[in-house]
Amino acid sequence: MTAAQTAVRIENPRVEDGAAIWRIARDSEVLDLNSSYSYLLWCRDFARTSVVARDDGGAPIAFITGYVRPDRPGTLVVWQVAVDHAHRGQGLAGLLLEALTAKVSTSHGVTWLETTVSPDNTPSDRLFASYAKRRGASLDRELLFDAGLFPDDGHQPEVLYRIGPLHPQGESL
Repeated sequence: MTAAQTAVRIENPRVEDGAAIWRIARDSEVLDLNSSYSYLLWCRDFARTSVVARDDGGAPIAFITGYVRPDRPGTLVVWQVAVDHAHRGQGLAGLLLEALTAKVSTSHGVTWLETTVSPDNTPSDRLFASYAKRRGASLDRELLFDAGLFPDDGHQPEVLYRIGPLHPQGESL
């Protein structure tokens, strides 16, 4: 664990974190930015399946939003992952992903993880591929949403990553 990782606290987001999470998502320059209102709702309604990293002053510096699929209650969907520019390159996204899945595995019985990644998002591809490897889990990729389904021009397709079954870190089949 890096010094930067030991200086952060990982917690459930609070409604008061919504604006900071929205700013981190906006400043990422790669995420689809949702309305600021949606981040407030996310922090209220999906706090138990999301995490935020805080600096030593308590300010959010990274987050993962997620939810458990209603039709697949053993599956966590990771909606967004973002790290503030000043804190990138320190392994925070991986640390948050491990913390979140450990938490929802216990609280919700999650054994699978799903997310979508656009073809040009190399950092996210690396994050989820290394996570699957650490967990001894398979990683299957398939097209979920073709670019033509999006109402805005220029939106890339979204590729579904399905990872599982999840095993404790370092344990394989």
